[in-house]
Parts: sequence; C-alpha cells; structure tokens
Amino acid sequence: MLSSKEASLLAALEPRAADEGIEIVTVEVVGSRKAPTIRVYLDTPEGITFEEITTAQAWVNEIMDELDPFPGAYTLEVSSPGIDRPLRTPEHFARFAGDEVYVMTTSPIDGRSRFNARLCGFDEEKGCVELSMEDGAKIDVPLGDIKKAHVKGVIDFSR
Repeated sequence: MLSSKEASLLAALEPRAADEGIEIVTVEVVGSRKAPTIRVYLDTPEGITFEEITTAQAWVNEIMDELDPFPGAYTLEVSSPGIDRPLRTPEHFARFAGDEVYVMTTSPIDGRSRFNARLCGFDEEKGCVELSMEDGAKIDVPLGDIKKAHVKGVIDFSR
C-alpha cells in the first residue's frame, strides 16, 4: 500500500506521533518528481482538532527538514483524514467494520480489482479484509493485495 519512500517517512514520524498521542493514519507522496507533495494524515481516537494539527505541523516540518526527503522543493500538507478516511492497517479495517468502503487491489480477485462494499472487518487468522458486496457475496481480500482503501464518506443530513 505504501511506497518505500512513504514507508520510510511514516517510520520517521511515528515515534514522535506516539509521544504526542497522535496516530499517523497514512503518508502519501503525490505530484511531480520535481515538486512533490507530502501529505500526512493525523488522527486521535477522539478525532483531531485544528490546534492539534497546527502543533503537529511544526514537529512534522522539523522532521522533514532533518530528513530532506526530496532534493529541491516539496510541499508538506498535514491534515485530518477527512470523511474519506484512508485505511491501511489491520486495526483500521477492524475499527471501521460496518462502514461502506472502497478497496482497490493490486491484481484482480474474482475478476475485479475495485470494490465498493460494506467492510465486515479484518480476519487476523487469514490476514484478510472481509467485504460484503451489495448482492450479499462475501469476499476476503489479503491485506498485502490492497493497493488503496478508504471509507466512503457519507454525510447523514437526517441527524
């Protein structure tokens, strides 16, 4: 799911995040090679506040300055995961069981590599994300085969 560069940035940020009581949901590197954008998504069990993001921006920036991950210019974005929250770890998939999700795989499973489904959870024994399709079919997706996954942000205006 993460490129080697994203994994190395995540590994560099996680110790400080743990000290701060913040979870690094994921790190993305997007855009051109000459001027990439590094996106760092943060959360806490209670949700993340603007003040926490502002404080984290400072220490994330310090770590990035030390690492200097790209020669030349890059843009750093630090934010909440938003309503389309990325899913990366077994804990993420277990935590958001019951939600509607989008999952893209590295290779087809039953002839498909893109799934819009209800997340049933994560099966530790199988190492698979369990999905329930609209037609009632159940699909197990090995965690290592997931290229990208996120909660499908749905806003309930009836509340």
